[in-house]
Amino acid sequence: MLVRLLGTLLSPEGARGALSILIFHRVLSRPDPIFPDEPDAQRFDAMLSWIGKAFNVMPLDRAVAALAEGRLPARAAAITFDDGYADNYSVALPILQKHGLSATFFVAADYLDGGRMFNDTVIEAVRAYAGDTLDLTHLGLGCFEVRTPAARRTAIQGLLSAIKYLPSKTRSKQAAAIGATVDVALPDDLMMTSGQLRALRAGGMVIGGHTCSHPILAGIEDAVAYREIAEGKQRLESILREPISLFAFPNGKPGKDYLAKHVRMVREAGFDAAVSTAIGAARRDADFFQLPRFTPWDKTALRFGLRLVDNMRTTVKVAA
Repeated sequence: MLVRLLGTLLSPEGARGALSILIFHRVLSRPDPIFPDEPDAQRFDAMLSWIGKAFNVMPLDRAVAALAEGRLPARAAAITFDDGYADNYSVALPILQKHGLSATFFVAADYLDGGRMFNDTVIEAVRAYAGDTLDLTHLGLGCFEVRTPAARRTAIQGLLSAIKYLPSKTRSKQAAAIGATVDVALPDDLMMTSGQLRALRAGGMVIGGHTCSHPILAGIEDAVAYREIAEGKQRLESILREPISLFAFPNGKPGKDYLAKHVRMVREAGFDAAVSTAIGAARRDADFFQLPRFTPWDKTALRFGLRLVDNMRTTVKVAA
C-alpha cells in the first residue's frame, strides 16, 4: 500500500507520469553459489508478484507510445531482458505468463543457435576450473585464488573488468585463451535458439535489437558500429518475419559505452526507441533513444518497492 501510494504521487496517470523500465539478464533454474544475487525461478516469481501488485506493467513498445502521448497509467513499468539467454525462454517465460505479464527481450544476434558471449566464456571457465589457484600470468591477467565461490566471483569480476573494454576481436581472443587455459568443455547452450526466439515472441513477448556481437560501440569504428546495429536488427527481423522497433545499447552507459553518434545510428537504422543503463525513470520530455533503466535486486517486497519508488525521483542525464 505504501509503495502504491508513493508511486502514484511520483508517477500519476497521464502527462505527468513516469515509466520505470526494469533490467534483467538471466533467470536461473536454481540459485548459483558464485552469483547469489542473480535471480532464480523462485525469486523471480516473487519479484513479479511484487511488481504486479504495485505497478501497472506494460509491454515496452506500448509503454513508449503511451509515454509519448501523455497517457501512461499511474505507476507504469516495463520489464526488459538483455542478451538472449536460453533461460529467458525456458525459465522466465513460464513465470511471466503465470503472472500475465509481458517483457521485452533484447537479443544479440550472433549468439543465437549455439554461440557464447565472451563474458560467459570467462565465467564458465572459472566455474569449471578444478584447482585452487588459476594462473593467467602468461596472458598478462595475473593469478587468482579460487578456493571458494566468493573467490571465484572476485576472479571473474577482475577478469571481466580487465578485458571488457578491449577491442572486440582482442576481447574474444583473451576470453578464448582463458577458456583454453582451463582446458575443459564449456557449455554451448547458454543462449537461445532461433526456434526459442520465435516461441518467445509467440508467447506474447516483445523482441528488440542488441547489435550482432554486443560490442562496446564507443570503442569500434563508425562503419562497424552501424553495421552491428543495423545487421542485428535485420537478422532478428528475418527470423521473426516482423519489424524490430526497439534497441538496447550494449553495456549501455551514456558517454562511456556509446556516444551521441551511436544514438543517431540507431535512429538511422530504423528503430523507434532505445534504452540505456542510465538510472532513473523516463518522463515525457526524455530522449526516447536513451531511455533509462533500473536493475532490481532487493530481496524483500518493501525494499524492492521503495527502491523502485526512489528511482522515480532520479533526474536522468543522458547527454552522450
